[in-house]
Formats: sequence, C-alpha cells, structure tokens
Amino acid sequence: MSSLHTSKIAEFQSLLSEPHINLPVLRELCFNGIPFEGGIRCLCWKILLDYLPTDRLLWDSVLKKQRETYAHFLKEMIIQPGIAKAKLGLSREDVTLEDHPLNPNPDSRWNTYFKDNEVLLQIDKDVRRLCPDFSFFLNPTEYPCQLIMDPENEYETLRKRVEQTTLKSQTVARNRSGLTNVSSPLKASASHSLSDIEPLPTGSEAHWEVVERILFIYAKLNPGIAYVQGMNEIVGPIYYTFATNPNSAWREHAEADTFFCFTNLMAEIRDNFIKSLDDSQCGITAKMERVYSTLKEEDEELYLRLQEQNIKPQFFAFRWLTLLLSQEFVLPDVIRIWDSLFADENRFDFLLKVSCAMLILIRAQLLEGDFTVNMRLLQDYPLSDGDVLPILKKAKELQDSK
Repeated sequence: MSSLHTSKIAEFQSLLSEPHINLPVLRELCFNGIPFEGGIRCLCWKILLDYLPTDRLLWDSVLKKQRETYAHFLKEMIIQPGIAKAKLGLSREDVTLEDHPLNPNPDSRWNTYFKDNEVLLQIDKDVRRLCPDFSFFLNPTEYPCQLIMDPENEYETLRKRVEQTTLKSQTVARNRSGLTNVSSPLKASASHSLSDIEPLPTGSEAHWEVVERILFIYAKLNPGIAYVQGMNEIVGPIYYTFATNPNSAWREHAEADTFFCFTNLMAEIRDNFIKSLDDSQCGITAKMERVYSTLKEEDEELYLRLQEQNIKPQFFAFRWLTLLLSQEFVLPDVIRIWDSLFADENRFDFLLKVSCAMLILIRAQLLEGDFTVNMRLLQDYPLSDGDVLPILKKAKELQDSK
C-alpha cells in the first residue's frame, strides 16, 4: 500500500471519527475515490445516501430502528397468505371463504399473492443474471436470513414461491444448487453452466436471493412503481459493497442497510423508471436531450456528426442514465464512478457531465466511424487502458467550466 493511499485512509478515518461529520468536506474527499479498507466506503455511502445522519451519536439508534423495521417487512411481506407462526408473535388465521384462493375479490389476500407473483417472476428472472461474469451473486451469503431460512418456521422462500408458480410461456429447470434457470422454450440455457456451481447446503441462500428479497419488498411498499427491469442493476452494486464490508458487524446487516440506501437512491431517480413521465420536464427524455445540448456547447463538431448520422441519445444514453452506467463498465469501475456520483451535491447533473465526457473522449473514433461502427462503440463503450478516471476527470472539467 502506497504512503499516499495510507494517508488518504487516515484522512477519512479522522473525519469519520468526529462527533459531527462535516458533510461538505466528506463529499470532497469521497469525490476523488473512497478507500475500501476498514469499511470506509460502506460507511461513506450510507452517509451520502442519507441513511446515516452526520451526527455520530445517532447512528446506533438509527441503525437499530431501521433494521427492526426491515425485519418487520420480512415478516409481513415474505409470507404466503393464511400462514403465520405463533413464535413470531403472529397468530395463525384459518383460511375462510372470504379469503379462499379462488375468491375473485380484488382485496383478497390470495388475489394479492397471485398478482405479486407476476412481479416476483420478473424480479427473479433479472436477479439470476445479475453480473453474469462475476460469480459473487451466485455464491452463498455467510449471513442467510434466519427468519426465512429457519426450517422450523412456515415461511416460504421467494425461490420456493417461484418454483411453485405455474409458468405457461416459460420452462423452469431446477438443479440441486438451488438455482432455477427460467428461460423461454426457444432459447438456449444460461451462459454459465449450472452444473459447475457447487450445491448450496440446506439453510443457505445465494446473494442473488437476498437481492431478490430486497427488490420484492421495495415493489410491495411502492405499488405506484413496483418493479421495473433495471432496478436490479441499481441495487446490485450497493449490496455487493455492503456485503463485502471487511467489518463483520456491518456485513451481517447488509440486506437491511442495502434496502434503505436503495430506497433513498430510488427516491431521487425513480422518475427515470416511470414511462408516463418520460416526456415530462423531470423525465428521462429531457435528461437525454441535456446530454446532447451539453455536447453541442462543448464539441459542436462531434454533436453535428452524431446528428448527421441520426444517432439519437435514446439509442445509448437511456441505458447510461437510467442505470447510472452500471451496465457500461465492470463492477469495480461502476463502484468507483458511484463514489464520485454519490459525493456530488448535484449528483445527477454530474451524471450528465460524465455521459458527455464519455462521448468527447472517443470523439476521434466517432468522427471517423459510420452509423453501424458508432452505434457499436456507444453500446459497448471502449474504455481506454481499462481506467474510468479520465472520464471522471473530464466530467469534472466540464462541470467546473460552467
């Protein structure tokens, strides 16, 4: 470890040990990259995403309250209607005619259960392919949810719920690893070989199952937006960061902490996921147009070239902005970008600058290429020397020039 990095860690530790965290100073430090060591990144993200207050004295009470709240969500929402457990403080309720599975009443708990399954199937399909080139999400978590995994209780896992759901247009192939490959009958199986994955022992669950639970609870609590494809790409890097915290006391609560940080982040970017708002002032279309308007100001020649080729920002910037670039780079690079993104007070204005910087940094290739070549470049961004720092540096220059 270099002396410069050691000094950087010490600077973070000193700031984070203060009774009241100086948020502007913390933002400035985090913008230039947050150290992983000592769980510093995890702690900083929790502060920057408004999960933890800047007053250190409040941390224990906030964490205790939020984690208890999440445990309550688990009890209330990851459960089949009509099933309860006395030892959890819930009395068993007999299934009556009013709440029979065939009851057409839209307020029936069974009707809600079946509708929830539609959302769950989409979530399940997406989380199983989260970071497919990265084995972490297929591995077992060292802290499986005891409330769900305890063999003595009557709660069913979401995995079991998916397996028991009848899929008319899809095939479900299960194996002993606990994974379910959900695919169209006409499509080949997943790119990775499920037979190569070590079976999970009884009582274990993979990291993707934790992510699935977080997204399902979020969808239940936010019926106006529920789940939209791509949210898995937002929650994934947050959960990975928290679940790999070197501090086991924090790592144990990665699921609950991720849920609330994800919820806070979604409160800022949820308009991007609401189709009816696409063409509004706060919608994704306006943000994509701002990428091009910024490009026009900074590099009119490149802007005119893309216009001439009829390359619209919708063709590439929709994914860049909606998913916070999580699909454009490998996970460590995404996390580094998010350090700067979360640290910036106008974080999503900065995202527009990052997007514009990405275009300017490959201007020579874009000016030379035709439509097909350029679309391939924008759909599969060519990272120079495998380093995102030049992009962040250029984006900061664009921001400071205003």
